[in-house]
Amino acid sequence: MPVLRILHLVGSAYNDFYCQLSRNYAQSCLVATANPSLYDFLIAYITLDGQWRFPSSLSPEDIAVAKPMSLSEAIHFITAQNIDLMLPQMFCLPGMTDYRALFDLLKIPYIGNTPDVMAITAHKARTKAIVAAAGVKVPSGELLRQGDVPTITPPVVIKPANADNSLGVSLVKEKSEYDAALKKAFEFADEVIVETFIEAGREVRCGAIVKDGELIGLPLEEYQIDPQTRPIRSYTDKFKIPIEGDLASTAKNYVPGWIVDINDPITQKVQQEVKKCHLALGCRHYSLFDFRIDPQGQPWFLEAGLFCIFDHNAVIACTANAAGIPLNELFMTAINEALSIT
Repeated sequence: MPVLRILHLVGSAYNDFYCQLSRNYAQSCLVATANPSLYDFLIAYITLDGQWRFPSSLSPEDIAVAKPMSLSEAIHFITAQNIDLMLPQMFCLPGMTDYRALFDLLKIPYIGNTPDVMAITAHKARTKAIVAAAGVKVPSGELLRQGDVPTITPPVVIKPANADNSLGVSLVKEKSEYDAALKKAFEFADEVIVETFIEAGREVRCGAIVKDGELIGLPLEEYQIDPQTRPIRSYTDKFKIPIEGDLASTAKNYVPGWIVDINDPITQKVQQEVKKCHLALGCRHYSLFDFRIDPQGQPWFLEAGLFCIFDHNAVIACTANAAGIPLNELFMTAINEALSIT
């Protein structure tokens, strides 16, 4: 098998948080998947000034000495490199959409979902509407803009419609708490979702992968919640502040999850819902969704997070490994699916 030239697309011109988050995740991926007999990795790093750099590594020193290029210069450089595949490692909205679309125009295949799917799932209300139409249970809710008054009786969860990682999320138990929660949410988005709070039973995340054209549900990862002390997961449950270090010290294992026993009856229930979501949204290669399980054992869709970092600590990698699919096999499976569409 010839060595594949894989371009890791890293960084962000949106803000420093997403730029550093992308760099840390990508660095973990580069280390975890390195195999010179199979892959020749290249790095494209987009900085806050919108310039492109092609450093030899993601160390601050190598990034600093890499020549900055304009978009047109970067395209010329990329098209001369005989790239077989691109791996998106950007987590800002432009990175999820515009930059992926660029590689569609360049006819360079990439792992992961298409820009239109990423744009839809970046907006929680649109995502909920689509999966609900496919028969997946979602909490009742409403979409508000500045000046709108909520009509749903608490308890409710208020969250920005298009912010990730639980930024701006609040649990409102009394109507008197509405104003402060809405103000907080509107700091992160122009639209805010108010939705009925699903009482604490369990909270899980479940992924699916496509292998040889077959959609496979993965084991569940469950997260610690407590009706009194942690009724919902917050930003600080997912990230240390400030963002620093590698993926293991930065990401969600700050408050660890655990793999649910495959024989737990909730596994099959959630996997069925995950497959409905995957197909309804038009996902490809892989998908990942959060669900709340009420005390009666009913799964309720919360949101989509269509990322796979390809690191041993990432959710899809951890749960795939629990299903007997180690990281190297998972990575190769995604590569094969991406290349098969060309």
